[in-house]
Amino acid sequence: MIQVSNISKSYGEQKAVHEVSFDIGEGEIVGFLGPNGAGKSTTMKILAGTLAPDSGSVLMFGKDFSQFPIECKRKIGYLPEDNPLYGTMYVREYLEYAAAFYLPKGDIRNAVDEMVETCGLQKEYHKKIETLSKGNRQRVGLAQALIHKPDFLILDEPTAGLDPNQQEEILQAIQSYSAGKQILLSTHSLQEAQKICSRILIIHEGKIRAYEKSEAIESIEEMFFGLTK
Repeated sequence: MIQVSNISKSYGEQKAVHEVSFDIGEGEIVGFLGPNGAGKSTTMKILAGTLAPDSGSVLMFGKDFSQFPIECKRKIGYLPEDNPLYGTMYVREYLEYAAAFYLPKGDIRNAVDEMVETCGLQKEYHKKIETLSKGNRQRVGLAQALIHKPDFLILDEPTAGLDPNQQEEILQAIQSYSAGKQILLSTHSLQEAQKICSRILIIHEGKIRAYEKSEAIESIEEMFFGLTK
């Protein structure tokens, strides 16, 4: 289980995240919703270990992140919003590079082959990343996040800018991976969140406004706009 307790983060006088608390259980996909500037990306960076909170704590599978950062990070897969990739590298080369941070040398080839299949990169793995469409770059980003089969997957707007077919393919890949895992999925698509997420988490002005089971929400649009205006 992932347990977030009262985390806060400020940039100068601006409070980006203020006393945020929530948990994610095994097998859950949690939809993380909020307008731009609400604190979603800051929260996800803290959970990924790329940003330290000013206060509060994160427990990851019973371990305090601040005390066991390396052990916790090995259990995390992270696809940030801007999906930074090395454009001059070939897809397979990049995935091998990403896998080498986590896996023994002898396991890398099979792991890359599996991710090429899982993320639908069979026609792209021999190409340079800079030549790929946005949809296929998102697939590469998802593949690197999954390469070591993390227990906790953090996805910051993985379907942003994709056409409906590409969105559906990415969502199917996420759903197929979710069994026994914990996934935090940030998205601006309210329908997308309710479709695949077991719970919906709404943040606004750095504070959690709602954390509800998807099946209990009659109108996600009414709830979202009612809490974020």
